[in-house]
Amino acid sequence: MQTVNTVESLREAVESLRENGTVAFVPTMGALHEGHLTLVREARKRAAHVVVSIFVNPTQFGPNEDLDAYPRRMAEDSRLLEAEGVALLWAPDVAEMYPAGFATTISVTGVSDNFCGASRPGHFDGVATVVCKLFNQVRPDMALFGEKDWQQLAVIRRMARDLDLSRPHARDIVGVPTVREADGLAMSSRNQYLSAEQRQAAAVLPRAMRTAIAAIAAGEPAAQALAALEATLLGAGFSSIDYAALADAQSLEVLDAPGQAPARLLVAARIGSTRLIDNMAVG
Repeated sequence: MQTVNTVESLREAVESLRENGTVAFVPTMGALHEGHLTLVREARKRAAHVVVSIFVNPTQFGPNEDLDAYPRRMAEDSRLLEAEGVALLWAPDVAEMYPAGFATTISVTGVSDNFCGASRPGHFDGVATVVCKLFNQVRPDMALFGEKDWQQLAVIRRMARDLDLSRPHARDIVGVPTVREADGLAMSSRNQYLSAEQRQAAAVLPRAMRTAIAAIAAGEPAAQALAALEATLLGAGFSSIDYAALADAQSLEVLDAPGQAPARLLVAARIGSTRLIDNMAVG
């Protein structure tokens, strides 16, 4: 596996790969776990070569969020990626990604307005900007993202459509189903922040979500099912709920009840100082 740290060397390496087949791209912030590696394995099925980026993007963190504490373990991540057959690791530093004088921000309205967009102001501007830069740097044939952050996936697809990106085209932005621990908790780099007691309590989240989905499917009003979900989480030891909502799967407009179009249940909740997010299909 080749590792590159400058845009110039990245472009040379990617062009060399492209001469011998398609290129799939998996953007990450490192601290890799089985969820990330599942994306890599799916990418290897779909393309001749896989490029992975590791960049902890400062512009998507708020002033009181965990940028400094976010886990960084480049040597271990590099070893894992090499073992999975990744061809190229793109590992820029902040100065390479945001050189002196950088002054451009991409804002994707609509799908970014609610949920994490409301509770983390500016977060999705940072996501859209860095992902657009990564796409323009790598110019992959396809890119793969986990469905765990459903709103992020919607923002990136909208951005690719609106800006007429061709590599990857919006249709080539692939969502991969959420990878879960044995007890159902969605895999996340932030799970390692949890104490043993908090980790046990966190497993209530996916169970409470499934209970709410079953209640909605049985005809219970969504507001009632969501109120019960929130009460269950708070009773289990979660400190607060950022949101628990039923939404249209594509537009992310809040729904009072599921309709003909696919819907998702989206939840963000805090346990101690750790914020966990999850989502599941409804209907």
